[in-house]
Amino acid sequence: MRIVVLHNDVPDSAPPDEKDALLQAEAVSAALLNSGHEAIKVPFPLDIRRVIDELRPLRPALVFNLVESIEGQGRLIYLAPTVLDYLALPYTGSPTEALFLTSHKLAAKRRLKEAGMHTPPWYSMHDASTGVSIPEGSFIIKSVWEHASIGLEDDSIIRTTDIRKLQLELENQKGKLGGEAFAEKYIEGREFNLSLLGKRGDVEVLPPAEIVFKDFPAGKPRIVGYRAKWDHGAFEYHNTPRSFNFPEGDRLLLETLKAISRSCWGLFGLWGYARVDFRVDQEGIPWVLEINANPCLAPDSGFVAAAEKHGLTYTELIVGIVEEALWRKKKNLP
Repeated sequence: MRIVVLHNDVPDSAPPDEKDALLQAEAVSAALLNSGHEAIKVPFPLDIRRVIDELRPLRPALVFNLVESIEGQGRLIYLAPTVLDYLALPYTGSPTEALFLTSHKLAAKRRLKEAGMHTPPWYSMHDASTGVSIPEGSFIIKSVWEHASIGLEDDSIIRTTDIRKLQLELENQKGKLGGEAFAEKYIEGREFNLSLLGKRGDVEVLPPAEIVFKDFPAGKPRIVGYRAKWDHGAFEYHNTPRSFNFPEGDRLLLETLKAISRSCWGLFGLWGYARVDFRVDQEGIPWVLEINANPCLAPDSGFVAAAEKHGLTYTELIVGIVEEALWRKKKNLP
C-alpha cells in the first residue's frame, strides 16, 4: 500500500523542536517499510498549491499526517488536514476541527470548562487589558498556539496580584511564545501524561506516565520547559524522567485520570491517537492542562514509551494507527 508520510517542511536553521519532525518522518517511514508498505515522505510548506500538486499524482491510499507546524507556526497545524479533506485523501490522526480546537489552548480550555472539567483558571491578553481583578497566587505564562514547551522556562512563572504587572509580563513574553500569550494559574503538584490510542471507534488509554522532578532545588519551578525537552546538556533534561511505576495508593487517582482522558477524547472528537496532560494539586484534584491531538511519535517520545509499556513495538504502534485510519475510511467517518 502506498502511504505518504506528510511532515513539517524543516529548514536547516530550524531549532531542535522543529528538526524532531524529520526524525519522526524517518522513523514512521521505516516502520511502514518494515511492514510491507511503500512510504513516500512529503514536506508541507506554506505553499499549499505546491503540496496539492505533489500529492495528487501520488494517489496514496493513505496519508500519515505528522504535520505539527508550518513555517514554525503551530497555529497553522490545521492546514494539513484541511488540504487532505479537500483532496478527499484519508489520513491518520484527528480531523481538522479537533486539531484546530486543541491547538488553540484558550478554545480548548473554554470547551473543557463548559463541559464541567477542571482546567486551571486563565487570563488572556484581552482579559489583562480590561483591568479585571486577579486572585493572589502564581501564574505561568504560556503560548496560546505553540506546543513543545516553546518559550516555557523558569521566568514563565510569576507571582502577583496586580493585573497590570500580569499584562506587562504577557506583553514582554509574547515574542518568544509565538506572538500570543495567556496567563494560567500555576498548579503546584504532580504532572501526568495520559496517552490515548484509537481502536475501531473506541479509545484505549495506554499506561499513565508521571513526570518526576528529580533533585530540583528549593524554589526552582517544577515544570517541563523547553530545556527539559530539547537541551540534551541541561539539568532539566536529565532530571525530568517519566515513570510508569505507581504505589497501590495511586490506583483511584490513575483511574480518575483515565476516565477524564476518555471524556476529553469524546469532547474534542479525537481520532487515531492523542495525549492529555494533567497537573494533580496537593488536594489530589486533577486539572487538565492541555490536549495534544497530534503528539510526537519519535522513538524516544512519551507516547511511544507508553505504547511500549503497553506491549507494542514501534512498528506495531505505527501499523495500528494506519489500520485505525483505514477502518475510519471504510466506515466513512469524519
